Amino acid sequence: MRERFWERFTLEELTAEEWEALCDGCGKCCLVKMENPDSGEIATLNVACRLLDIQSCRCSDYPHRFSRVPECTQLSLENLDEFHWLPHSCAYRRLAEGRKLASWHPLRSGSDRRMHERRMSVRHFAISEREVNEADYEAHIIDIIPLEPKR
Repeated sequence: MRERFWERFTLEELTAEEWEALCDGCGKCCLVKMENPDSGEIATLNVACRLLDIQSCRCSDYPHRFSRVPECTQLSLENLDEFHWLPHSCAYRRLAEGRKLASWHPLRSGSDRRMHERRMSVRHFAISEREVNEADYEAHIIDIIPLEPKR
């Protein structure tokens, strides 16, 4: 990867490897979301995808995630606007909005230790969807994101 690529190149100029490296590994995008069909609001739950290793905040089967979890979606430059629910801390969102990576981001800090210490990952609160009955999902809502106009 090119040195400090996130500061020197636009998202459009990144290689596939650099795009993947932008992920801070917080696991927030792997939390279950529910969309209100009437309002378009998206509720985020403290319930994580069954493939998420909550301790490491990484997918336990990343290469096969789409076949094992059909609702899993690939974030790309082409569909970034559809992911308006990404947290404000997300590197993809930050760079798309013209902001810099957070100081705790693993690319800046050298490891994911700071991210976890600052409680920016789901490690400290998420539970696996294997442990929650879908009928109880509403009790696990931790945030509601209003529908935002496309950028």
